[in-house]
Amino acid sequence: MIIEQIYTGCLAQGAYYLECNGEAAVIDPLRDYQTYIKRAERSGARLKYIFETHFHADFVSGHLDLAAATGAKIVYGPGAKTDYEKYEARDGEIFPLGKVSIKVLHTPGHTNESTCYLLLDDQDKPHALFTGDTLFIGDVGRPDLSQPGSGITMEDQAGILFDSLRSKVMTLPDDVIIYPAHGAGSACGKKMSRETKDILGHQKQTNYALRADMTREEFIKEVTDGLMPPPAYFFENARLNKQGYDSFKQALDQGLQALDPEQFEAAANREEALVLDVRDKVEFVKAFIPNSIFIGLDGSFAPWAGALIPSLERPILIVAPEGREEEAVTRLARVGFDRVIGYLDTDMDGWAASGRELDRVETIKAPEFGQRDLEKEGASLLDLRKPGEWDGGHLSFAKNYPLDFLNESMSELEQSQTYYLHCRSGYRSTIAASILKARGFDHLINIQDKVDDILATETSATIA
Repeated sequence: MIIEQIYTGCLAQGAYYLECNGEAAVIDPLRDYQTYIKRAERSGARLKYIFETHFHADFVSGHLDLAAATGAKIVYGPGAKTDYEKYEARDGEIFPLGKVSIKVLHTPGHTNESTCYLLLDDQDKPHALFTGDTLFIGDVGRPDLSQPGSGITMEDQAGILFDSLRSKVMTLPDDVIIYPAHGAGSACGKKMSRETKDILGHQKQTNYALRADMTREEFIKEVTDGLMPPPAYFFENARLNKQGYDSFKQALDQGLQALDPEQFEAAANREEALVLDVRDKVEFVKAFIPNSIFIGLDGSFAPWAGALIPSLERPILIVAPEGREEEAVTRLARVGFDRVIGYLDTDMDGWAASGRELDRVETIKAPEFGQRDLEKEGASLLDLRKPGEWDGGHLSFAKNYPLDFLNESMSELEQSQTYYLHCRSGYRSTIAASILKARGFDHLINIQDKVDDILATETSATIA
């Protein structure tokens, strides 16, 4: 029996490849489905099943392309209604895989169709549980993703999740291995561990949501307390996973069109395309195409794109480091951005040599910031970190504007004002600077440094 966790750091997502005696299954595959086909081919195995734990909201699954390429059966749990052909399993149904089997455990709560898959060994002994977003290491799935207008509250869903965990998951043997769909960094929970697997017994001891003496009311309060609103793209991704989408190959072929500066500029104007610059933040601030938005590939690229680009339908043009164009298109497709229409085939020197303008963002390091007199300049400091990071310590004169919601909160800012921007490492502040620049904010100074160095510019007595 083979169990492989295929973990993607950008999305903090775990897909799983299972194999026994020449038969294989994949659980929660990503859009770039060739990964799983190549894995099965390496073993000479036949892909038999594609199990989906639920309608994912934070990424577009690869189940449709994978099924079309292999003939494998798409399996969802009870209550999953789709616009394409799939098999809707019954609670408790068994799926044979070589000498082992997979048992369906319907565990609603995160979503109504949420299902865990229990791997039984050749002696029918529970070996591992693939929990999707029902149970994470250190946390449980957020219960606030019911479709708008459904009439179901997050408190309702939290109560259902409590029942699922107690009746289906916590009754399993303590030595069952827990394999979740996500780890730390995902917006699908709030207290996820950086560990990507554990045994159930240890989770019962350490996971706040699995306390043996916890009442249903306590669970509901603790699970719902402090939840940040879900990114807007979550509901769009869930819709795509229910209704279907164009093939990944089509998105890739369309996105990998090399455009010279003239073609690039013409496409941007003709299609009203968003110019998305995915280079390193240090390179971006030195020179970039005016009105382009920065979201660097070397950060949590796909989730930030989903959170900050308002529409999946808007055409996108890519500015990428040479050789990383396909990576950019792939990672955008994973969260539903299928309308990439090409990439710039030269660097910023080539763009400038074509007679076209460049823009830049003033960028300083923490020591220089410490010497600035913001009051004398009439400037404000914007802290782009999340509220939890802010609560852990911030400069007393800073204002918290979490990047996640900058599009919504930008109306509170004045274009004539000077703003210094900082986050934890300069990645989010550079994203914010690009968004503000594109919206007409010209008086921006980006502090591209570690947050500890920035906080050290003010004495501990004046740090809130």
